[in-house]
Amino acid sequence: MGLDPSPRAAGGGGFAFVGRRRESGLLRGALQHPPAVVLIEGEAGVGKSRLVSEVTVDLVGQGGRVLYGSCHPLREPFPYGPVIDALRQAGPYLPSAPEMSPLAGVLSPLLPELTDHLPPAPADVQETGAERYQLVRAVRAVLEACGTAILVIEDLHWVDEATRELLLLLARDLPPHLGLVLTYRQEELPPRAPVLGAAYRRPPGTSGAEIHLAPLTESDIHALTAAAMGPRATHALGRILFERSAGLPLVVEEDLITLSEQGHRGYLSVEVVDPVTRLDQAVVPRGLREAVTTRVRGLAAPAVAVVEAAAVLAVPTAEPVLTQVAGLDPEQGMEALMEVLGAAVLRESQPMQYGFRHALAQQAAYQTIPGPRRRRLHEQAIAALRTVDSPPLVQIAHHFRALGDQEGWLTQAEAAAAQALGLGDQGTAAALLHAILAEPGLDEDVRTRVALALSRTATYSVEYTASVAVLQRILADPQLPTATRGEIRVGLGLILTSQAGDPAGIRELENAIEELGEQRPETAAHAMSHIALFATFRGQPAAEALAWIERAERTVQASPDEAARATVHADKIAVLTQIGHPEVWELVDRLPREGRDLAVLRQTARALYNAADAALDLGHDDRVGALLEQSQELAHRTGAPHLDAICRVLRQELAWYEGAWGDLEAAYASLFDQIQDIQMLEIEGSLVLGALAEARGQWSQALKRYTTARDAGDYAVWSADAAAGIGRVRLAQGEPEAAWAISAPATDSLRNNGPWLRSSAVVPVAVEAALATGRPESATELTREFERATEGHDAPAAIAHLHLCLGLLLRDDDPARARDHFDRARATFQGIGRPYPAAQAAEHAARTLIPTTPHRAAQDLTEIDETYRRLGATFDAARCRRTLRDLGEARPSVGRRGYGGQLSPREQEVAGLLATGATNRDIAHALFLSPRTAEHHVASVLKKLGVTSRQAVRDALTTNNP
Repeated sequence: MGLDPSPRAAGGGGFAFVGRRRESGLLRGALQHPPAVVLIEGEAGVGKSRLVSEVTVDLVGQGGRVLYGSCHPLREPFPYGPVIDALRQAGPYLPSAPEMSPLAGVLSPLLPELTDHLPPAPADVQETGAERYQLVRAVRAVLEACGTAILVIEDLHWVDEATRELLLLLARDLPPHLGLVLTYRQEELPPRAPVLGAAYRRPPGTSGAEIHLAPLTESDIHALTAAAMGPRATHALGRILFERSAGLPLVVEEDLITLSEQGHRGYLSVEVVDPVTRLDQAVVPRGLREAVTTRVRGLAAPAVAVVEAAAVLAVPTAEPVLTQVAGLDPEQGMEALMEVLGAAVLRESQPMQYGFRHALAQQAAYQTIPGPRRRRLHEQAIAALRTVDSPPLVQIAHHFRALGDQEGWLTQAEAAAAQALGLGDQGTAAALLHAILAEPGLDEDVRTRVALALSRTATYSVEYTASVAVLQRILADPQLPTATRGEIRVGLGLILTSQAGDPAGIRELENAIEELGEQRPETAAHAMSHIALFATFRGQPAAEALAWIERAERTVQASPDEAARATVHADKIAVLTQIGHPEVWELVDRLPREGRDLAVLRQTARALYNAADAALDLGHDDRVGALLEQSQELAHRTGAPHLDAICRVLRQELAWYEGAWGDLEAAYASLFDQIQDIQMLEIEGSLVLGALAEARGQWSQALKRYTTARDAGDYAVWSADAAAGIGRVRLAQGEPEAAWAISAPATDSLRNNGPWLRSSAVVPVAVEAALATGRPESATELTREFERATEGHDAPAAIAHLHLCLGLLLRDDDPARARDHFDRARATFQGIGRPYPAAQAAEHAARTLIPTTPHRAAQDLTEIDETYRRLGATFDAARCRRTLRDLGEARPSVGRRGYGGQLSPREQEVAGLLATGATNRDIAHALFLSPRTAEHHVASVLKKLGVTSRQAVRDALTTNNP
């Protein structure tokens, strides 16, 4: 028949492509609208590769570019191997090196084929985590430079963790013209495990599909057989092929190849075929097993020896190794290999590398080799592989294990894991280390080394849930030495507290300190200082946190380990910033920003982030941007993607305070799509978006956001900030008792646990609620206690909030003194760089003038109204205008002349609120309108914009105001 069995060949290897019209349409439609992510799932032999080949061949004909990579069940360590293999094909699509992003230079050592297209590699990065992170960015840069392209990674069920993580990050942030296609077998994954290792949702603007390939129907098999065999394709033959294959096209194709070679010599008689219900349930379908066996049986003895050698080696292999394992001399080996290739039993999968078309054929051939012969072949494979340059240790370990040689397997597997870690391939290393720990009767020294190595691989994962699962499995081993258990437990405690915000991590750290004893003081000190840091985050007394820090400093004082001392120092800075210690900024300025010790620099990056986080809470906003920039630069340099992610989250909170509200919702949507499993994002995002909804008068949405933040975290600052937000909304709704009910417990928590300075926004809310509910003594006592707490501390935001409290206390009895405090609060907020709270403080001051100098009050309120409008604080602006109307000073701009088909100023406000999802009730509250008037304005806006649904308002406004 002259069939080309290559899955890359046009037309899918010479066989007709049948039964996949719907799936082809889904795949083609997604790839024609990049960026796109397509997941294709199906059992072995169902035609996933064929579907991809058919569609991508069509797209290549239309000018598309396709890069292929495949995962393998047995492979040597190589970071991101399947993706790097795919990028080797990118040369024709890339510009010259000077035009490429400098980021791409990281790939130069891995892709010598692309020397002319890649910039020089940057200075060596000595730590694995940094190299991995830089590789991720470099891969994206090269793919983006390819222009309109499709990256296909097949057999993702065999992917290593590092490559899986890369693909997950890539799928969350695709280059604009890239289509990503991933094929896999669900049955090969752990139960309920997502194929990308974490739940994946396509980001906004990313097209795609999730395609499940089912077996072909009997009529599809008839069509395939007729296309291949013409008039010889009877219905009886089609029925037999369908029963033998259970609808798997790969099995049918193998049968058809055999029929072609044998001239249909009665090979498939009805008598030898069992009904479908009695088909063999082995991993290799019976039809395929018989097809492979039949074709091999017709080969000469040397050719059979080459097939058996290839089956034992299991991966595509060079001719000399195949020949040596088969026991042939070079001339015999060449002739035998030519015969095998001619019979389409093996193929040249890569230049000068020969293997089976697919894993099922390899398994079928392997199962036919008698046990004694298999043993001899595995021994010969070890001997042959040891003679090659850079011996493939993973493969050698595999052959020792197949021989039942535990000692040889353990030695080679540990060496292979060390090699993989050295190359930055944590996925391969982790798989090997897990396998070693599963061996019974493991030597204690080996178990200790392997467990520690495995625990360190977990810390590189972006997905903290995967890291926690790995570490918990290691700790479940009852044979771990105590000190080793303590060191691993520290890693678990750090991940739980830092990435999950889970207080259970503190118990792990305390237990670890006991287990470590005096054997590993540096690790114990790290655990102590982290407990101190977490204590301040949770609002525990400052004295307790300082005691832990002092204990950690004593423990590590005499240590020669610079990184251990840097860790404690970074945590000390974080603790001091939490409590507003005035000397902390001098310590921050002295942090090392340069040096070759990446572990020390990583601690600097962490300290800078913690300082930025505290600075924002305390009101040192002018410091935050620079601290975040330095932290992110060091995070990139040292390979700390989690730190980079939380820096990006904090930048959005800074944008809120700065009054840069225009892109906040889109920025958070992007972060939610790109960053998964980071609790901080959910809580901080809810707080900021809740505040944005509050400023617009969308109270139901604001309450929902604030409640989410309150319920999601156990961090005192988050809880207090959420309570402040809920209290402000309740006050605006005229429900002061509800405001007191939420804010009073929050201030009690601050009073008992101490983080007054970082949670100060809730105090004026509680004071205003207490005054509104007839509790002046409580308001006074709370203010005085807050005043004492701020004394001697460098916390501008808390000072501004204190002046608000003092102004509220004096507002009714001494307006002049109250105005002075409100003015000082305004000036402080302005000095910090926060226009919104500054405007609110100014509004408080202006209202104190209404009884005595209403005209001056009106002038001030008019300016404040402009500030609110500029920020987008719809509710605050409407409140000012209502007061101006009451004073007879409102500008006659709203509703005073006809606007025809254009939106009036009031309708523009209504449309703006509609575009953010506001309900009629929200609009009425925000603009101080009656429900009926709000309804009328909404109907008018929909009519003038020419839309029939509220959801279409945003698009209509964008179209009319590009």
